[in-house]
Amino acid sequence: MAGAEQSWAFLLAVCAISCLGTNAGNKFDIPVGKLFTYELMRETFQNDFQPLSVLTGILYNDPMVFKCNLMGFPDLPEWLRLTQRHPYDNGFLYGTPTVAGKSIIEIYAINKRTYETTKEKLIIQAFAEAILPYQAEFFLKLREIEKVLPSSVQDEIKRDLQMLWKTTQLEVVNITNALDRGGRVPLPLAGHYEGVYVKVGSEQYFSECLLKMLTPEQQRQCETGSRVKIPGGCNFCNIPGNCITCPEPTAPPPTTGPGILGDRGLFAPPESPPDRDFLPDYLVTVIVPLVLAVILCALLAYVMCCRREGVEKRNAKTSEIQLYHHYTVHGNRDELRSMAGGRGVAPPLSTLPMFNFRTGERAPPLHEEGRFGSALGEYLRPVLIGGLPSVYFHCSPPPHPSPPRPPQD
Repeated sequence: MAGAEQSWAFLLAVCAISCLGTNAGNKFDIPVGKLFTYELMRETFQNDFQPLSVLTGILYNDPMVFKCNLMGFPDLPEWLRLTQRHPYDNGFLYGTPTVAGKSIIEIYAINKRTYETTKEKLIIQAFAEAILPYQAEFFLKLREIEKVLPSSVQDEIKRDLQMLWKTTQLEVVNITNALDRGGRVPLPLAGHYEGVYVKVGSEQYFSECLLKMLTPEQQRQCETGSRVKIPGGCNFCNIPGNCITCPEPTAPPPTTGPGILGDRGLFAPPESPPDRDFLPDYLVTVIVPLVLAVILCALLAYVMCCRREGVEKRNAKTSEIQLYHHYTVHGNRDELRSMAGGRGVAPPLSTLPMFNFRTGERAPPLHEEGRFGSALGEYLRPVLIGGLPSVYFHCSPPPHPSPPRPPQD
């Protein structure tokens, strides 16, 4: 019975953890023009990866990487940004909404040890609110954005600025990384970071200390990078380890009206441009190339048709004996052929093959064997190669018979 009770308790604990993990998402209502920050805690997502770690007592510290996007879109809204310095650090979603509306953010945590992924939804509802009329921006040197976004650090900066502004009604409007403003990447040295811009706003006008910083003398001190101290108790270096320099107070935004223009007379539309004559453009674009093409065609026709010598001119420059040989060459050829065909004698042996190279048969002699018949046969003797006569070698002819000598007395 005890074992069954323990198993049922284990199953109930697993179901409870699963139900808690499948929450509908966190929801935040923020005003337009105010800074919104949300810290992505690694411990929360670690529990989603190992929901039974509380029961088993095995706790992990896995590196994680956060990816965020607007639901249905591949990226975040233009006013919202994500930052995470290292996989072992927490992430931050921060930004200042510019328009009212609802945004559903999907947060994905990727476990770099097991490559598991968990998902969380964040619902941000921005509602319209009056924008603070007086705003000033301060630059914090040698600070990183991840160390300024926590609420405790923001409260510390706000307290220092309240002493400078001489009011407690201050709100952080925006926090921006200096790299997003075109700042330079810091050197890889300890304590050297890119810096952070902090913009605060209030409904109270600027204090005298802030207005004195707009003088040319204080501006030169800001450009040289020296600490700004103004007589009268105004010290701009109240934040420990940092110096607030060169605030840039902006003018109050324009007031929104009903959207109807006042009575300023009738609307005078701009005058239409004067009429333009396109005939010169047409002549230059079409007529000029066409005229050039006609001139080139006429020149080519003159060269091909009118510059030829002709047969009569060619004959006038040729001698008569050359023309006679030219005209009679065909007749002379036919005459020579007819004379050769009417000789009635056999063609010479040099024009006839000695044997048939396909069958190997020797051509019959065209002349009767006489005094030199047997000698001619011995003069040309075939050499058999592979059973067939292929080449004739010339052998030395037999000695001619000498005439009989007259009897001697």
